[in-house]
Amino acid sequence: QVQLVESGGGLVQPGGSLRLSCAASGSRPSISAMGWYRQAPGKQRELVASITSVGRTNYLDSVKGRFTISRDSAKNTVYLQMNSLKPEDTAVYYCNTYPPIDAHWGQGTQVTVSL
Repeated sequence: QVQLVESGGGLVQPGGSLRLSCAASGSRPSISAMGWYRQAPGKQRELVASITSVGRTNYLDSVKGRFTISRDSAKNTVYLQMNSLKPEDTAVYYCNTYPPIDAHWGQGTQVTVSL
């Protein structure tokens, strides 16, 4: 059973940066494609970024050039470096496999971008 635990969220001013971490444990998580997702109040959850087991990445258009997804397979950890944050990036951020598996959704980590 894979368990995913997100951390690193917080309150940041516009233009600031945060680095999210997703620690994975369980059955061979290092070989899965992984994704970071977010859900803002009143909106559907959306895929922000994904990374394959060989490091191929893909991004939501609105975060391209600002966010970077990476993974450390030895640590079974996936990261999301978020720079130049905007108020519209405010959401709960989750990690999961890509495509997502319902049973793997965790609590997420809140990111709030505000003055």
